[in-house]
Amino acid sequence: MNNLLYTIAVVLLILWAIGFFAYSAGQLIHILLVIAIIAIVLRLIQGRKL
Repeated sequence: MNNLLYTIAVVLLILWAIGFFAYSAGQLIHILLVIAIIAIVLRLIQGRKL
């Protein structure tokens, strides 16, 4: 469970990058990016290493 948040953030960033460069999915891609950034920030605030 330690790496779950980090894994989700990485997957969301990858999906965002694929969607941003390959498809035009509109706001869904930006929502995924925001969720990934929030997950990374929460992990940093909790003091755990990425």
